[in-house]
Amino acid sequence: MAEQLMSAFESSVDKTNLILKDIEDAYGWPRTRRNQSYAALRTVLHLLRDRMTVQECAEFSAQLPVLVRGIYFDGWRPEDVPVKLNRDDFLYEVRQGFPYDVEGGPERVARVVLDALRRHVTQGEWQDVKAGMPRDLQRLIP
Repeated sequence: MAEQLMSAFESSVDKTNLILKDIEDAYGWPRTRRNQSYAALRTVLHLLRDRMTVQECAEFSAQLPVLVRGIYFDGWRPEDVPVKLNRDDFLYEVRQGFPYDVEGGPERVARVVLDALRRHVTQGEWQDVKAGMPRDLQRLIP
């Protein structure tokens, strides 16, 4: 049993590293910038989560690696969602949560992270997430 738990944990770490690597590859960052890829992932995950209904949050989270799911739900207050954010508000919040200056600014950060996440969930679930967003924010989501 302990071996199964360790294997599941290692698998989650591997899947999480793939998502972070997708972000780093999109920017051409070396692994030494892992703090930046983590900060980008965390920021965008929290904003996406807070924009969704409780039901959609649960459905989306079920497809995330356990480690990413922990990041996703860290600090979540289900009684406060969904938060009404349009595209400009979303990008403003990305800038507030991601303190690094990078090429393309907060819009590129959001697009890169959302694209990385899209590759790690089913197409049907991704379409559900996108459909639940306001039209101006949908244009940001790949």
